[in-house]
Amino acid sequence: MNVLKTALRDKTFVCVMEFVPKPSSGRFATLEAVMARTRLCDWPLAVSIADRVGSSLDMSPLDACNSLTQPMPTLLHFSGKDRERGDLLAQLPHMDAAGLEQLLLLTGDRLPGHAPGERPVRYLESVAALQIVRQARPDWLLGAALNPFKYREEEGGAQYFKAEKKLAAGADFLILQLGFDMAKYREAVDWMDRQAQPKPLLACVMALTEGRARMLEHVAGVTVSPSMRAVLAAEAAVSKQYAKDRATERLALQIIGLRLMGYAGINLSGVHELEQFQALEQALEPLLRQIHTLEEWEPAWQAAWTQAPLPPVTFHPPGHDWHAGQRQVSASTREKLRYRLLDAMHHQFFSRTTTLSKVFGWAVTRPLWRNPAPAQWLHQLERRIKRPLVGCDTCGRCRLEDTLYVCPETCPKGLANGPCGGTSLNRCEFGDRECVHSVKYRLAVSVAQTQVLTDRLIPCIQVEHRHRSSWPIWFDAAAPKPQPVLPDALPEFND
Repeated sequence: MNVLKTALRDKTFVCVMEFVPKPSSGRFATLEAVMARTRLCDWPLAVSIADRVGSSLDMSPLDACNSLTQPMPTLLHFSGKDRERGDLLAQLPHMDAAGLEQLLLLTGDRLPGHAPGERPVRYLESVAALQIVRQARPDWLLGAALNPFKYREEEGGAQYFKAEKKLAAGADFLILQLGFDMAKYREAVDWMDRQAQPKPLLACVMALTEGRARMLEHVAGVTVSPSMRAVLAAEAAVSKQYAKDRATERLALQIIGLRLMGYAGINLSGVHELEQFQALEQALEPLLRQIHTLEEWEPAWQAAWTQAPLPPVTFHPPGHDWHAGQRQVSASTREKLRYRLLDAMHHQFFSRTTTLSKVFGWAVTRPLWRNPAPAQWLHQLERRIKRPLVGCDTCGRCRLEDTLYVCPETCPKGLANGPCGGTSLNRCEFGDRECVHSVKYRLAVSVAQTQVLTDRLIPCIQVEHRHRSSWPIWFDAAAPKPQPVLPDALPEFND
């Protein structure tokens, strides 16, 4: 039942119902009642089953799929939080047995209870996960996420750079983070249109009320501006039903606008009752007859966010309104000096071409270091030298050359290929630092090395390789290197 794959191939607008599995018979019954309708208006329905939204103890998407009484077209999510490469590979045969061959690969937001400085939690990064599955299941339909709702250049530019890697790693489509800023939706479409081989985009949408806005304050990467909250509060003050109807109308208008912009479909979130689904359909039907162009849609969308006597709504955080293509940032003198010093040191010790690097390489590849005690001594030596310099956690395979000497291990999630979607105005989702990928972006722009952030796909570090010296591996000619950009695996999506 490849409804999603067929819709994307045929360029048919599609509605994907997002389902967060919980051990509740009522939730499953509602999902099955909605999916029994098979369509939203004239658009085919599929379901996506979320993974580890609450914690690692949540019901797995595969178990949730197996709990359904009727088969339905299903897109499973796979969240990389607190998982390794082996966890992903172990799931694939179970999906084969269930006849499932569609997967949305996500790094995942912060795992509850994960705090920097405590037990490290490993996150299998989406870029690496895409490479793993694409190699193991070349014909599967694979998706990844993009969060364009960023309002500082570093975090926004880094998002798009990482999205290029996701496409190169094998993503057949991208689903956007939940958002309400239609200018950012247009920005994402324009970005995709500029890619050498554009892929379909789906938009995650939800009916927004004041109560949901309060809930979304705790969801990383979702932006609800103060002026938006003011409108929602004013609607709630009229009546609960009025606010609910306005939210449904706005959702219907948002979907129509996205369709007119060229989105391949929607990922519909927050529908927990059949009545909500029916109300959305009832709101959509007359609007679809009335609105046929973006010029007709624009004033209707503005009116849906107007509540007298409040001023016009702005969807960006106060004082921050970056747009893709704007280049204004520059690394500090200290950041650039640090980069140049580390780059010079790397060249001298690790280029494999200088006299010093040849001597050093010869020294650390002696058979002596294969013995446990000397290997541990070398590991500790590397850690004591590099940790003060770059924050090294001796992951066993150094990636500094591919990350402009900003160590991935200084990211709480250990991400090497780029940021997650959870940043807010350059601040890490964990709240205790600037996102290291914002630092890396700023540096790359300043030293003309942005291609490093798009062209080098960095594989994951396998758990059994951690906490040992990377030096002997670096100088081993047979050591694995970052993968080159891969050709598209499913050419039927390329037009």
